[in-house]
Amino acid sequence: MIDAKDVSISDSEWEVMRAIWTLKSVTSRQLINIMNETQGWSDSTTKTLLTRLVKKAAVRQVGDNRPFNYEPVVAEKESVARAAVDLFDHMCAMQAGSAIEAVINSREISKNDIQRLQSLLAEKLKTAPEMVACNCLPSNDSSCCEVNENEK
Repeated sequence: MIDAKDVSISDSEWEVMRAIWTLKSVTSRQLINIMNETQGWSDSTTKTLLTRLVKKAAVRQVGDNRPFNYEPVVAEKESVARAAVDLFDHMCAMQAGSAIEAVINSREISKNDIQRLQSLLAEKLKTAPEMVACNCLPSNDSSCCEVNENEK
């Protein structure tokens, strides 16, 4: 598998990748049918997205005879982690805590995941600064870095 950091996946491509990751190997016809059923996409939309993913080396075509099979080249876990890190790289560092809080509050999380997160947070707490520094571009407007009163 290639490194997930080398592949940028668009929102629509994520839907295709989720199907390919789930099935491990899929023909274009199977994928077209799945995307039509789950997303309402036309054949050409799915074919275009699949072609893009092959060009990006996120997916590979297996075999020389039709129907071609397609398999993932990038791993799902690493791709998801990379996308999350990329998202946080695009926001003010002071907003990371509240963004993580919003994600946790909006998702169902298993007890096992909660325990792992608690352990991770307990370790991070040992070396955490009192306040994270803003990493925004210099500006006269400080509203991007306004923090909740509870965070001060």
